[in-house]
Amino acid sequence: MDNITIRPSTPEDGERLLALWLRSVRATHTFLSEADIEALIPAVRDGALVFLEVWVLEADGQPIGFMGLDGTKLEALFIDPPYAGKGGGSRLLEHARSRKGALTVDVNEQNPQALGFYRAKGFTVAGRSETDGEGRPFPLLHLVEGVG
Repeated sequence: MDNITIRPSTPEDGERLLALWLRSVRATHTFLSEADIEALIPAVRDGALVFLEVWVLEADGQPIGFMGLDGTKLEALFIDPPYAGKGGGSRLLEHARSRKGALTVDVNEQNPQALGFYRAKGFTVAGRSETDGEGRPFPLLHLVEGVG
């Protein structure tokens, strides 16, 4: 990928990042129903994209991915499906590590693709929750790096 940059998000990015999030979740979170996804939109639009430290991955000035950080916790990392598997997620992860050091991340247990990505990047499973952060029946794996 050429002409790739990472920059802080601005309020003007909101709609484009929400649309990117929707495309990514629909492509990767196959365990969620469309109703589940629709129910998550307000939390992403009015919560994550506003209150997290959001970094935007751009190719030729267009957002192709983003991540959201809360301290050393990676709360979100999403890549637009046409760009998945091309190194964008790795670039965002390295950017986060360079700023924060060792990270933690929660991954949906039903998302083996994400779990494989993080394991390949040196994360290990440190725990499990039966439900997600909102109490929904989507088990989470709690991953850490720099341990073991």
